[in-house]
Amino acid sequence: MDIKIWTYILVGLTFALYIGIAIWSRAGSTKEFYVAGGGVSPLANGLATAADWMSAASFISMAGIISFAGYDGSVYLMGWTGGYVLLALLLAPYLRKFGKFTVPDFIGDRYYSNVARTVAVICALFVSFTYVAGQMRGVGVVFSRFLEVEVELGVVIGMIIVFFYAVLGGMKGITYTQVAQYCVLIFAFMVPAIFISIQMTGHVLPQLGFGGSGADGVPLLERLDGLHEELGFAAYTNGSKSMIDVFCITAALMVGTAGLPHVIVRFFTVPKVKDARKSAGYALLFIAILYTAAPAVAVFARTNLIETVSQKEYTSMPAWVSNWEKTGLLAWEDKNGDGKVQYLSGSALMPGQKKPEFTGDTTALGNRVVANMNPDAPNELFVDRDIMVLANPEIAKLPDWVIALVAAGGLAAALSTAAGLLLVISTSVAHDFFKKQVKPDISEKGELIAARVAAAVAVIIAGYFGIDPPDYVAAVVALAFGLAAASFFPAIVLGIFSKRMNKEGAIAGMIIGLGLTIFYILKFKFGLIGSSSKADLWFGISPEGFGFVGMLVNFAVALLISRFTPPPPLEVQELVEEIRLPSGAGEAHNH
Repeated sequence: MDIKIWTYILVGLTFALYIGIAIWSRAGSTKEFYVAGGGVSPLANGLATAADWMSAASFISMAGIISFAGYDGSVYLMGWTGGYVLLALLLAPYLRKFGKFTVPDFIGDRYYSNVARTVAVICALFVSFTYVAGQMRGVGVVFSRFLEVEVELGVVIGMIIVFFYAVLGGMKGITYTQVAQYCVLIFAFMVPAIFISIQMTGHVLPQLGFGGSGADGVPLLERLDGLHEELGFAAYTNGSKSMIDVFCITAALMVGTAGLPHVIVRFFTVPKVKDARKSAGYALLFIAILYTAAPAVAVFARTNLIETVSQKEYTSMPAWVSNWEKTGLLAWEDKNGDGKVQYLSGSALMPGQKKPEFTGDTTALGNRVVANMNPDAPNELFVDRDIMVLANPEIAKLPDWVIALVAAGGLAAALSTAAGLLLVISTSVAHDFFKKQVKPDISEKGELIAARVAAAVAVIIAGYFGIDPPDYVAAVVALAFGLAAASFFPAIVLGIFSKRMNKEGAIAGMIIGLGLTIFYILKFKFGLIGSSSKADLWFGISPEGFGFVGMLVNFAVALLISRFTPPPPLEVQELVEEIRLPSGAGEAHNH
């Protein structure tokens, strides 16, 4: 059987499983739709949280970024791991004790204001849409290669699948679907990683293979450094980013994580606060399996890519090259006419271009012209970094079923997170905006219909961004984390730990923090506002890391304004006091 048939079988079986679970556990009430009825076990919630957490950015794009950026790519690894710990230990138990479905609900009640609630809804929508666009792009990449359809059609297929089980099952359906998706994605990530680790270093565990040596006795990282320097790239293990930029990106990813609405809501699906802590621990264990293997996968993929293509004749290129060419995510042009692939430092494309455009038969070998290729750049090969994890088993010549398994895993990662995000979007609109502000007397059935309509509209918008993404998956997701850091994080932390924080401070902080970060991203990421060269970056901080600055500004504005405005009502101050008490003490306090 070839890759395509294996892909149809494995993706078909996993989709049938997800849809079956969604039908079996479909939501009949708003509580089931929003928080799965609050009766999920800590182990199941830990698995579901891990699947929710590990999106297409973790599965497809993180190792892809590390494989291209080397040391600089490690900011994603550190930021996302540290952020999960911060969320699980610092925020989740308190939010669970406060007992609200969503972050806007927490902010609306804690800051006794519908304006605060509306600002939080807008923030949740900003973050969730930016994030879900990355997932849809991941789905499109997988479908385009393995089902041999256009990326755009792949995104549409993904939209239909996500819409079906997110809208039908709500959080109840999503939770049990995500348990299955975690099992699929971790198996799909680790099986090829183990195979390639044995192939390249003799170690079964890729985590050990990462520091191991090849058959020639040369350490793998030393070999890759040498290959990089020969081709004009910086040494793989050296970083080019400034210390302040590395710090800010890591910090923005960490604190942005801690404000992510779709992960926070997972802690409401367990019966007790103690269970929320337990499920956070389980999830950390399950997440660590993939996150500790990702740097190894990146190194294996990068080494294999360079050794397979660099200075090799175009006529002897392996089949995987033409397979990926058909997707438009890999392209080459023999610029100097020597018949060999010159894979060198620098972009092969014209300045400002994100992808090549094919002007002829993409399967024909020999010299042919690809629009958007830069004739003045020596690099003749364009490789979209989002394909590295998916192409890795093909480059390493692993069996077809392993290649198809990776496709199923990539889809599981993208769809699980997309579903969680769509739920946040639908609850933000239906519960926090519609029920709490527009129509408080709406029936439960009416609220459920509103949530499903909101999810449907969200799928369509997310699909558009997936078809026309602003950047590769992990970079789009990094922007979402920056927006969450600049808007939610200070309001949540001050809401839990400061009795004096009032609505005026929180609202001003959120608006200014979010507004400043959006301005910076539009200016320096998309060049929409004035000059936007790298030399003009403020303090040398890239747009992916600026959310941390937005967060500091948010904290400063919120604390300053709250000092010159009236304190919150007494009952709100008592509530803040109570959610910080340990569980038993809280019960004693109530009696």
